[in-house]
Amino acid sequence: MKRDSRLSSVLHALLHMAERDGPMTSGELARCLHANPVVVRRTMAFLRKAGMVGSTPGHAGGWILTADLGAISLRQLHEALGEPAIFAIGNRNETPVCLVEQSVNAVLDTAFAEAEALLMQRFEHISLADLAADFARRLPHAAAGED
Repeated sequence: MKRDSRLSSVLHALLHMAERDGPMTSGELARCLHANPVVVRRTMAFLRKAGMVGSTPGHAGGWILTADLGAISLRQLHEALGEPAIFAIGNRNETPVCLVEQSVNAVLDTAFAEAEALLMQRFEHISLADLAADFARRLPHAAAGED
């Protein structure tokens, strides 16, 4: 099963946008993400609807951040993207007749729900500003050729 990488891509794009003084086009963001500009526009539309980014049309237009980096949490981004499934694993049959499979589903459903709740709680406390600060700490080392 293919993993949903939209959250990772959005974080990547937003950090690039934060480093820019002006708007970034869908094409520029697509090059950063090795993606298609149509995919970028479709994904950024979710963030625009959530009030995190805006777009300006025209020759000098593009996407801009409209919210403070410290005010955007990973949980908010996950929610803005439509809350994609956290796990690529799941029950074999959602409505089993077999009592054994019902027991398996009950245990797995509980474990998945608890794990997802913990992850969402952690995501709530990580902001884009935290990621930007981590990037800023790494940049001088990369420029110096250090690993």
